Amino acid sequence: MSSNLPTVAWIGLGIMGSPMSENLIKAGYHVTGHTLEQAKVDRLVAAGGRGAASVAEAVRDADVVVTMVPASPQVEAVAYGPDGILENAKAGALLIDMSSITPQTSVDLAENAKAKGIRVLDAPVSGGEAGAIEAVLSIMVGGEQADFDAARPLLEALGKTVVRCGPHGSGQTVKAANQLVVAVNIQACAEAVVFLERSGVDLGAALDVLAGGLAGSTVLARKRDNFLKRDFAPGFRIDLHHKDMGIVTDAARDVGAALPVGAVVAQLVASLRAQGDGGLDHSALLRSVERLSGSPV
Repeated sequence: MSSNLPTVAWIGLGIMGSPMSENLIKAGYHVTGHTLEQAKVDRLVAAGGRGAASVAEAVRDADVVVTMVPASPQVEAVAYGPDGILENAKAGALLIDMSSITPQTSVDLAENAKAKGIRVLDAPVSGGEAGAIEAVLSIMVGGEQADFDAARPLLEALGKTVVRCGPHGSGQTVKAANQLVVAVNIQACAEAVVFLERSGVDLGAALDVLAGGLAGSTVLARKRDNFLKRDFAPGFRIDLHHKDMGIVTDAARDVGAALPVGAVVAQLVASLRAQGDGGLDHSALLRSVERLSGSPV
């Protein structure tokens, strides 16, 4: 491993965090990880990283701290308090929060960290589990230009498209827009699948030709097999997309932007979750369309 690379503490080793942290190890970074499930810490150690029993232990000597946790409450839980990042990371450390949270949470975190001499970037990602594994994520970043420039080599070990979108919170705002587009796109694909099947068309052939035209999208390419096989093992859970649709609808209301189609899809996501499908992949929006069409699910 190269000794001139910054040392990294990674907090949150879930569906996204585990493969992302492993990609940093492959790129030569020393990574110390902490998460709530010991088996996931063991996985990081097996990949060449180091485990830590607490957030405080993980971040104490790190040049860079990366957080990848589910939502704003978890970011606040690991950042604040006597055992949190801000009290235990060294002055001058760079905190890169890659979770998807509210823009305001990111702005507040940057302000609170500044008082401790800790720099912050919000850097949420798009691309799902496959994008994380393949290190081809799209990473949208908010924060100071100098901090972004310092973080760029590390971020480029995780993603293919790395863009600073503006000041603190901007990355989260772009991520919210991303989640709006993805949800509406999945819903449209799901409706097309039910329509095609009801019409007696060969679904695989239909999706192939749709993918080659203007209807083609990354969503259609990534979720094609989910639709065909009704495989809804989570790459990105409905529970998390429900959280993200809340973020985008709240943020849009704050700035006076109307999201008429987004509001409908947000309700469909909420409905799917209420029916017990929150742990499934967001491609399970297909199940909602099937229910509405009278198909047994």
